[in-house]
Amino acid sequence: MQFNDLADNHEDTEHSRAERAAGAARSTWVSVGVNLVLSSIQIVVGILSKSQGLIADGIHSLSDLVADFVVLFANHHSQKEADQEHPYGHQRFETAASLVLGLLLLGVGVGMVWSAVVKLENPEAIAQVHAIALWVAGAALVGKELLFRYMLAVAKRVKSSMLVANAWHARSDAASSLVVGIGIAGNLMGYPILDPIAALIVGFMVAKMGWEFGWDALHDLMDRSVDEQEVQAIRQTLLDTPGVSGVHDVRTRKMGDMVVVDAHLEVNALLTVEAGHDIAVHARQRVLQRHRVLNLMAHIDPWRKPDLDHAPLPVRGSTAQE
Repeated sequence: MQFNDLADNHEDTEHSRAERAAGAARSTWVSVGVNLVLSSIQIVVGILSKSQGLIADGIHSLSDLVADFVVLFANHHSQKEADQEHPYGHQRFETAASLVLGLLLLGVGVGMVWSAVVKLENPEAIAQVHAIALWVAGAALVGKELLFRYMLAVAKRVKSSMLVANAWHARSDAASSLVVGIGIAGNLMGYPILDPIAALIVGFMVAKMGWEFGWDALHDLMDRSVDEQEVQAIRQTLLDTPGVSGVHDVRTRKMGDMVVVDAHLEVNALLTVEAGHDIAVHARQRVLQRHRVLNLMAHIDPWRKPDLDHAPLPVRGSTAQE
């Protein structure tokens, strides 16, 4: 029975990985196509219509193309099986990709802010924008918002934080297009300074989102644990395993979108080593079947006996009590 459960769990895991890979590739290629068209139109029309805001938005869309290819690269490598050098697999390629996306957004945002500030220092050089820029900004807003909703739906279905990051990257584009549209409208109504102000706001938005994504990915790379609710759910699954009398020192660390768990299981001290081992194997199988856990390392402790592995170290120079 346990062998069948393990086989079913392996098949489900393989199916989940394949589904995530296919969803990531499909949604990212859709993003590539949309951003390629939008960035080309925005930059060309922005230059012809003399709209700094539209050019900045186009450059932002162009940065998405680089981000999309980073996602495709990471998605391909994260699906590789574990090997001798990577015994836990390659799931952290996704986390590294999220960090790269964050740094990319931060760099693009800072560049846009700098360009807008230079323009605002010379307001007399701000040109009158052509009305076609407003139409292009509106079309870009609609296209990016639809792209965001599609990518977020795929990301949630396949449970990929990397795809969630890329989807919100698309949402930042939609927000920036809205700001740019307002700036262009203000320019057309006789307030030319609103166009570079819009570019400045977009730059701050992009930089802020890049910082948040990068900081979050950096913490994951430093073995950040999952939230307490998920830890408690894993602990309860272990406690519900027949033969487990208690659970303590449950520690988790994120491995991409998966989790690696260490736990101490308390079992009857009178059981044989083989029986204790079987209980640990069963507990591990249950956790892998019910949670997004890549691996669980279980340490068996005899029930109602002090856990010497976690006893406080004796003070130097003191005499041990018998």
